Amino acid sequence: MTIALKGTLVLVGAGKMGGAMLEGWLKSGVAPQQVVALDPSPPPEILALLQMHRIRHNPAVATVKDAEVVLVAVKPQVMEDVLPGVASLKASQPLVVSVAAGKTIASFVRHFGEDAAIIRTIPNTPAAVGRGITAMAANGNVSPAQLALATSLLSAIGEVVTVADEGLIDAATAVSGSGPAYVFYLTECLAAAGVSAGLPQDVAVKLARATVAGAGELMRVTGEEAATLRQNVTSPKGTTYAALQVLMAENGLEPLMKEAIAAATRRSRELAS
Repeated sequence: MTIALKGTLVLVGAGKMGGAMLEGWLKSGVAPQQVVALDPSPPPEILALLQMHRIRHNPAVATVKDAEVVLVAVKPQVMEDVLPGVASLKASQPLVVSVAAGKTIASFVRHFGEDAAIIRTIPNTPAAVGRGITAMAANGNVSPAQLALATSLLSAIGEVVTVADEGLIDAATAVSGSGPAYVFYLTECLAAAGVSAGLPQDVAVKLARATVAGAGELMRVTGEEAATLRQNVTSPKGTTYAALQVLMAENGLEPLMKEAIAAATRRSRELAS
């Protein structure tokens, strides 16, 4: 997706997530001279990227007069310390995009003003390899053009979905933001079950990792519904059928996952309060 910037893109926080975005933007054709990175101590590989492309790193904020987008990618616990130092960028009426979990649009309004165009998002860790997905919610000040620009910027690290209500970001956090951890734990459990069935540890781990990664890639490449792919691999009365009778039982995986998602959603709301 083409990223059409007219002004400066200010990246506040060039850690793992911000750095992944920066790499994606540069690959998507964003001119290095259009980017400003504000981070006192980026990881060595990101610092090398900044230096290689001669991206402005930690200039005085007052010198940035044409901020079109301010993308905030710092940890939530330091957000209130960081935002006052960049709030003066509101003078150029930029689009403010947050990728920090648990920080509401209202928390940015306090710094950037009631008239600020603000988008709250929740990406996930596969963004580091360009396979992430980001859910975003915008306030009423965001124009269609700004929404399209945010989509193009976030598409640099994977897919993007929009939710109409900011409150749904908590559910999106529970499903996709925290979701990779569930898949990793599933992989652990699959390997442990293989060991219990008699497989050597290294063989069980290799089988589990490749199976989970391959199944995910099959879903992505084919675009088929998960249910269709499941049905395709399930022979009547076969081995997969036998296992699914356990996993799809009344007290099986679905109610357990609903309980887990509900718990994560509640916690997201608590952190944002």
